[in-house]
Amino acid sequence: MKLAPLIILFLFVAGCQTLPVIKEPLPSEKTSLACPFPFLHKPATLIHAIEARMAGSAKSAVIGITSANPATRELSCAIMTAEGMVLFEAKESAGTLHVSRALPPFDAPAFAQNMINDIKLIFFSPEGNLQKAGFLPTGDAVCRWRSQNAAIIDVREDGNDKVEILRYSSCGKLKRQIKFSNLANNYYQNIELHARELANYSLLMNLIEVQSLPATNKNRTGKK
Repeated sequence: MKLAPLIILFLFVAGCQTLPVIKEPLPSEKTSLACPFPFLHKPATLIHAIEARMAGSAKSAVIGITSANPATRELSCAIMTAEGMVLFEAKESAGTLHVSRALPPFDAPAFAQNMINDIKLIFFSPEGNLQKAGFLPTGDAVCRWRSQNAAIIDVREDGNDKVEILRYSSCGKLKRQIKFSNLANNYYQNIELHARELANYSLLMNLIEVQSLPATNKNRTGKK
C-alpha cells in the first residue's frame, strides 16, 4: 500500500476549514432579506488615501485612483505618491490586463493581477452562483457565492451599515477580509482590506473624492 497519496490527502483535508453556518430565513423573513450590496452602483472614479501595512515592515502611504464600470467590469487603477509621482498604472478590459507602468516594489511578479483582483472584489458584485442567503448565528444577514474558480465569497451586514466581504479558498481558508464603514452618498468612506497570503498585508483606504463617469465611458485612470 502506497502511503504518499494517503498522506497528501490527509494534509489536504486537515488544512481545510469549516465555513460559517448560514441559517435559512424563516418564511416571514424572506421578503425582508436582501443581499448586502457595498459595491459600485454606477461607473465612477474614486480617489483614496491608502495606508499599506506589510507583515514585518513599516507602513507606507500612497494615493490610489480607480476608475471602474460595474456594468462592463472594466477598470483602471494607479498608485501615486502624495507628490504626484505615478508608481503603478494598469487597466483590465474584456479580461485582458495591461500594465503601463510599474516601479519597484510594484513590479513584483503577480502584483498587478493580485491588485486587480482585490479591486474587483471591493467594487464589483461577485460573479458565479448564489449558493445561500440567510443569517449567521450572530444575526448578520449574509449571502454566499461560489465563483468560477471555486472560491467562496460571503457578503454580510450587521444592520448598522457595516458590511464585510470574506473570500475563502475552495478549501474554506479565509484569504481576504474587507470591511466597509461610514456610508455617505452611496459610497463608503472607509475600506479596510486584510490579505492572508505567504506575506500578509493590510490596506486602509480613506475616500478623498468621487467623480461620476458616463455609463458608456471607456474608463481611464485620471491623474490630478
